[in-house]
Amino acid sequence: MRAGRSRRMSPPGARRPVRVKRVYEPPDPRDGTRVLVDRLWPRGISSDEAAADLWLKDAAPSDALRRWFGHDPVRWTSFRRKYRAELAGRAEVLRLLDELRRRGPVTLLFGARDTERNNAVVLSEVLNGDPPGSELAPPGGPRARIRGSKPARSGGDRS
Repeated sequence: MRAGRSRRMSPPGARRPVRVKRVYEPPDPRDGTRVLVDRLWPRGISSDEAAADLWLKDAAPSDALRRWFGHDPVRWTSFRRKYRAELAGRAEVLRLLDELRRRGPVTLLFGARDTERNNAVVLSEVLNGDPPGSELAPPGGPRARIRGSKPARSGGDRS
């Protein structure tokens, strides 16, 4: 650090802002914990290249909502509203991500080409601006894959 400059430090346990990044971009030490928030594994990238510390499928939109949206910019506003409604029923997922950002930096990874209109953007808005309320009942529990663990097989998804 240069003389005369102070580095802003977050107090222990403080919530840090969540960042978003395409999974195809190279990892950066400032990413902190890298969390893939897509339901399907991104095409053409290995798990080593993705360098995701956690694959949190339950943070992704439902299959029906994902298919309906189809990354159509015309449907963006409706997608945001519908996805936020889905997230309202996933308190455990939101609590997990909130806990991770209390421990250190968190970067949400996504595979979509559109860097401004995707599920990771909406999820970061919820985490950065609308913290999960205690009135939300936790779902059955998030399906997560910690880096280095064997994936669980389910349906047609690559897990």
